[in-house]
Amino acid sequence: KCLVIFSLCLGLIFLSGFFHMKNKDYTISKSHKELLIPFMPCRAKTNVMFLKTHKTASSTVLNIMFRFAERYNLTVALPADQLVHLGYPNAFLAHFVEEFQAIGQNYNIMCNHLRFNPSEVQKVMAANTFYFSILRNPIPLLESSYIYYKDTVPAFRISKDVNEYLASPMKYYHPADYKQNIYARNIMWFDFGYDNNAEDNKKYIQAVLKEIEQNFHLILIAEYFDESMILLKHTLCWDLDDVVYFKLNSRSQDTVQTLTPESEEQIKAWCSLDWKLYLHFNQSFWRRIEETIGLEELEKEVSRLQMRQKELMETCLLDQEAVGKDHIKNKALLPFQSGDANILGYNLKQDLDNRTLRTCQKMVMPELQYTSYLYAVQHPHKKRKQLGLPLLWTTFQE
Repeated sequence: KCLVIFSLCLGLIFLSGFFHMKNKDYTISKSHKELLIPFMPCRAKTNVMFLKTHKTASSTVLNIMFRFAERYNLTVALPADQLVHLGYPNAFLAHFVEEFQAIGQNYNIMCNHLRFNPSEVQKVMAANTFYFSILRNPIPLLESSYIYYKDTVPAFRISKDVNEYLASPMKYYHPADYKQNIYARNIMWFDFGYDNNAEDNKKYIQAVLKEIEQNFHLILIAEYFDESMILLKHTLCWDLDDVVYFKLNSRSQDTVQTLTPESEEQIKAWCSLDWKLYLHFNQSFWRRIEETIGLEELEKEVSRLQMRQKELMETCLLDQEAVGKDHIKNKALLPFQSGDANILGYNLKQDLDNRTLRTCQKMVMPELQYTSYLYAVQHPHKKRKQLGLPLLWTTFQE
């Protein structure tokens, strides 16, 4: 009996010490408290809005979002009727979403191209929605836009090449044609809903950056795509397989034009709003990583992501890499081609079992096809989106 009482007392002493230690831990400092948070179990966020910016690796992110939506049976806010974007380049309005009147605020995922308009987006997305976007260095971004939109943007069409355009942009760029010319100057600023021809005024820029920080929980950086995916995985509490990807909508190296050093400097001045936007969020991106994951852990997780990607490429892909448009065997998997770019795609291995085939198809599925496919699944009674795709495509949709 004495032994039992003695054991109980010992146990109580131990427990009180344990609780005292725990309390002590939590009262040390706020920063210490925050350090403990990442190790607590968290719950995957399923209400997510991704602002899809142009020429920033955003098609690859869209594919990640679509696959996540399918994996967890979530509802996607898809473009209404025959549109493949959410009213772009007009400022977004809630009725651009298919069946918004019926579905209301019960969409989980929104990620097709739109021009950000927070009050209207909030009508579609739940109050606890997580907002994120991605930016890219404006120097390669402008060269990419030039090649991709060469035929459609008046400022690009009438100049011989990207360096000629940048030598004197005002010779080709007429603000009166601003809706046709949006890709020719400060395109990211425009996608976030702001005037891409606004004056570069310090006070104005600070106000916009502050507003973007209030509207978005996270801004990723295209140049550090793998690091961005690890940060996204941590922040949303997703699995590694939720963020594994094959690069989509990239183009062949032979269609890349070399910018002169003068052109590079000119982009910083000509697209100064985008340049300041990029510099600001590139800094906050790395600050966020240091505060939440740490560089050492980041490196380990990036290498795990790359190993998983390699594994999936070996499983799925015939050529182990992206191929030019003329070498894509199944034309249903041909990405949309634009301007002078040769947009790459993939060939899948033959004889994959059904389950593996479905996984692999989704990973290589170009944006327009995936949008059309999800639309047919979510809105079976609506007329399918006419994308001018081969009949073969319908086999994926069955």
